[in-house]
Amino acid sequence: MSQIFVRKLSFSYGQRIILDDVNLCFASQRFSVLLGRNGSGKSTLFNLLAGIYPLQSGQISFDQVELTKLKSRQRAQQMGFLAQSHQSIFNFNVLDVVMTGRAAFSGFSPTIQDKVTAHQALATLEIQHLAHRDYTTLSGGERQLVLIARILTQNPKVILLDEPTNHLDVYYQNFLMAKLQALSRQGYTIVAIMHDPNLAFLYADEFFFMHQQSVISQPAKQHDAIDTNFLAQIYGLEFQQIRYANREIVLPKL
Repeated sequence: MSQIFVRKLSFSYGQRIILDDVNLCFASQRFSVLLGRNGSGKSTLFNLLAGIYPLQSGQISFDQVELTKLKSRQRAQQMGFLAQSHQSIFNFNVLDVVMTGRAAFSGFSPTIQDKVTAHQALATLEIQHLAHRDYTTLSGGERQLVLIARILTQNPKVILLDEPTNHLDVYYQNFLMAKLQALSRQGYTIVAIMHDPNLAFLYADEFFFMHQQSVISQPAKQHDAIDTNFLAQIYGLEFQQIRYANREIVLPKL
């Protein structure tokens, strides 16, 4: 099991409150999506979950173990994290970048098995043809897929992705979401921040909404009817619901 529990979590930048008494649980072996407007605190919450930011108040536990009690190496072995942005000034090839995901296991001396694992991760995302390309010459979307492959080489129980569909075209957005859904069926616990509610509605098992410095406590299940009034409250504009082939999506009302 790899549930993430958040209890009474609060966080501020100086006098500005970002998160206020957040309580939630991301279910084990599910694909969960966190939605909400820009500046609502989604990335701050993820940085706390990943141990990037120190806890100010509250508790985060992973498999009933407080994250503060996990050493950095242990956390890296159990949790993979894709930040919202990433810049590299070193001209490593793609395979080398992906193999850095094995550092928590093999240090600075990757093994033959590490190389095999890296190739498997590239194949999972169908980007094995990029293996010997200079990472700095890739497009934004290609880099995004490479960094997700890097996470897969860690073989973590939990994968946290901050806007994983950034820079991806429509094909690769849907390709990646389907892959993440499939990985959750293989035993991974996947939590992603996203801006497009429709991608969440189509692929995620459950979705949470950040609003007014907190998280809506009851996750909306994939097959629940979409409450457009609720979405209007979250996003500040009206939506209309569209149903097609037993699926529901929403569009802004014009």
